[in-house]
Amino acid sequence: MQKWVYAFGGGSAEGSAADRDLLGGKGANLAEMCNLGLPVPPGLTIVTAACTHYYENGRTIPDSLKDEVRAGLRKMEEVTGRTFGHNERPLLLSVRSGARASMPGMMDTVLNLGLNDDTVQALGHDAGDARFAWDSYRRFIQMYADVVMGLDHEVFEEILEDEKARFGHEQDTELSAVEWQHVIARYKETIEDELGESFPQDPEVQLWGAIGAVFSSWMNARAVTYRTLHNIPAEWGTAVNVQAMVFGNLGNSSATGVAFTRNPSTGENALYGEFLVNAQGEDVVAGIRTPQNITECARIASGSDRPSLEKLMPEAFAEFTDICATLERHYRDMQDLEFTIERGKLWMLQTRSGKRTAKAALKMAVDMAEEGLISREEAVARIDPTSLDQLLHPTIDPRARREVIGAGLPASPGAATGEIVFTSEEAVHAQDEGRKVILVRVETSPEDIHGMHAAEGILTTRGGMTSHAAVVARGMGTPCVSGAGTLRVDLRNELLIAQGTTLRKGDVITIDGGSGQVLKGAIPMLQPELSGDFGRIMEWADQTRRMKVRTNAETPADARAARSFGAEGIGLCRTEHMFFEDGRINVMREMILAGDEAGRRAALAKLLPMQRSDFVELFEIMHGLPVTIRLLDPPLHEFLPKTDEEIAEVAAHLGFDPAELRQRVDALHEFNPMLGHRGCRLAISYPEIAEMQARAIFEAACQAAKETGAAVVPEIMVPLVGLKSELDYVKARIEAVAREVIAEGGVAIEYLVGTMIELPRAALRAHVIAESAEFFSFGTNDLTQTTFGISRDDASQFLTTYLQKGIVERDPFVQLDFDGVGELIQIAAERGRRTRNDLKLGICGEHGGDPASIRFCEEAGLDYVSCSPFRVPIARLAAAQAAFTGRGGR
Repeated sequence: MQKWVYAFGGGSAEGSAADRDLLGGKGANLAEMCNLGLPVPPGLTIVTAACTHYYENGRTIPDSLKDEVRAGLRKMEEVTGRTFGHNERPLLLSVRSGARASMPGMMDTVLNLGLNDDTVQALGHDAGDARFAWDSYRRFIQMYADVVMGLDHEVFEEILEDEKARFGHEQDTELSAVEWQHVIARYKETIEDELGESFPQDPEVQLWGAIGAVFSSWMNARAVTYRTLHNIPAEWGTAVNVQAMVFGNLGNSSATGVAFTRNPSTGENALYGEFLVNAQGEDVVAGIRTPQNITECARIASGSDRPSLEKLMPEAFAEFTDICATLERHYRDMQDLEFTIERGKLWMLQTRSGKRTAKAALKMAVDMAEEGLISREEAVARIDPTSLDQLLHPTIDPRARREVIGAGLPASPGAATGEIVFTSEEAVHAQDEGRKVILVRVETSPEDIHGMHAAEGILTTRGGMTSHAAVVARGMGTPCVSGAGTLRVDLRNELLIAQGTTLRKGDVITIDGGSGQVLKGAIPMLQPELSGDFGRIMEWADQTRRMKVRTNAETPADARAARSFGAEGIGLCRTEHMFFEDGRINVMREMILAGDEAGRRAALAKLLPMQRSDFVELFEIMHGLPVTIRLLDPPLHEFLPKTDEEIAEVAAHLGFDPAELRQRVDALHEFNPMLGHRGCRLAISYPEIAEMQARAIFEAACQAAKETGAAVVPEIMVPLVGLKSELDYVKARIEAVAREVIAEGGVAIEYLVGTMIELPRAALRAHVIAESAEFFSFGTNDLTQTTFGISRDDASQFLTTYLQKGIVERDPFVQLDFDGVGELIQIAAERGRRTRNDLKLGICGEHGGDPASIRFCEEAGLDYVSCSPFRVPIARLAAAQAAFTGRGGR
């Protein structure tokens, strides 16, 4: 029989950290802290399976769950000595979500549940503080009405601002118990007016309303967006944690806070966090009040004149630091903690592995390995390969002139420049148009997740280092400045007012997430240097991985960048890109438009020295590392002018009649060029093109070898082969040119001729094609297109719908389709090596930089992956983790 509820508290728990899938991350860690003997308010966890049941059964809750929750509440009452719904010592509850994977702020929470017109009186009497009780009641009404009843919290904020003005107060903490009662009366009236129903007074009705709301929030828009961005399956569901309330807003001996056992931005091994006196936890992360530093060292560094927790509550601080050390040693990872101090008594509300920047993750992993807390392999395994993108963000050139218009907290590192936008919708719209923007908000909320993802950077005028904006931005690797209190946002008029400067929507600003500065205009940037902790992790990763990592590059700049990132050769040089440069495109057009072979060869003779110099430079940069050069691949019409204006200009340059040129362009037009006259088909129709490219390659190899002293072994790749006879024909032309160059230069040249596997037929006939091919490179972009029958350029029209409706789990152009395309790769690898056991195998499509696809390549036994230069570090780390996993690592 299904057990729906697991209890914890009073020094023991029914679950543990190992039960994450069952209890969710929050519930499993609450149970674990109880088992460690730490001070945790008692509670119960409703398992994730209940959420699955909820959605599979028309959003209904099983009857047996209600009985188990009531039994769990009785245990909580025994531990606390309080009774849920009682008029003397009422037990109040928090109701929170808790998925397997951390989803900060994405789902709903209800605090102070159980308060009504009677229990609020009892709470005030019991606490000896009527103001505290009525403040808690108004918080509960506001939160419950928003989360459960669907009345936006802004409605209540407007009422509160009106009442504060009427009473002559600026801060919430200045309102008396009687004044809070006036606010609450207005809250209730508004609920009745807006919703046509009264605020519920029955605590049990409140409880089940809150539980249902948490389950429902699993499918809210922001949670769905977050899961999509972080690849969290919808079928996991969320647990619900019902816990006895402890109060950080019970006077000046009470407080609440959020902390990390190490600095989540830098990785420094120092306690990092913020707290508020006389507040509840939501106040810290919501950015409504400016929090205080936990440690005295951090207070001094920030220049704050407000006391730290270390000075204000030394006994609670000492206990907290001991708990931090205990939890970090126990979990062997940096912990993200929530705590409350109720009249001097410390309570732990949450622990979880903390989100961190890539820079911090690297430092923590290296430091923990050096401390002996984890192994080097585990240090490598802990870094999310995709997070390394964060390290590639530019920083502001220190020599640049800075016009500082404001400053806030350095919430997420990196610098970003963009146009000001004030809403998430504008950010998404701008991204669709290819414009870079900075999302400027008073404070962000979980509803802003789509805009935060679209923006280059985020700027808020309220909130601390643990606010929503800060935490989410760090997780995304997006530069963020939070709590820039000297700036003012005028949303109505779409203005950013800064120290006498008024900026409008569309004006350009730069934010520096490392210093917290906000700057007017676009500021020159510098690319980061990848060394230090990055270098150590990459060194350890390189010792672990089996597969080589190459780059896709055809320009010297890309090749040099890739080498600086650790590329071990070029896996794909797209030669056609070289022909689009100024000074070459018209020579290429001259060749295409020539009326006969003689005319084509005359034009190709002009292109030969250009191609040769390109290859010499690439070979020199790679200095003996392998370089795979793909012969001309796209259909010829792509090089020709398209508009009447372009045709007239080219005709004048080449001495053509514009009408005749238009006819030639139209004649070369293809209805489906992806499957048309391209690849090896061009080399068969016009072998002189392949011959020119082969000569350029071989002559460049000879020249580069002489100049560098490093032998060059070029790998010449014939694209779009589906028949062995196609490869045989082109290979014969390449070999003939090789013999000519060797004879002319008197120098032996080693080289390989292979093919790109990008057609299903080639994969299926790999054992035959391998009789001629000395290597296979899987062109997974086109192999995905030809396997699915989908055009990558047009697929966005329906793939988004497919993803939303669950027809496909992943975009097959982002992550390899393991079942279809992947099986073709496995077939080709197995059959090809059956014919030629030393057949070199690699992948050069965009999937070569995707960690999940790289793991597949390791399992398939490929020799290397090739990716864009800036994804080389990602591929190196992912390849190491794939090799580690293959050896039985986690």
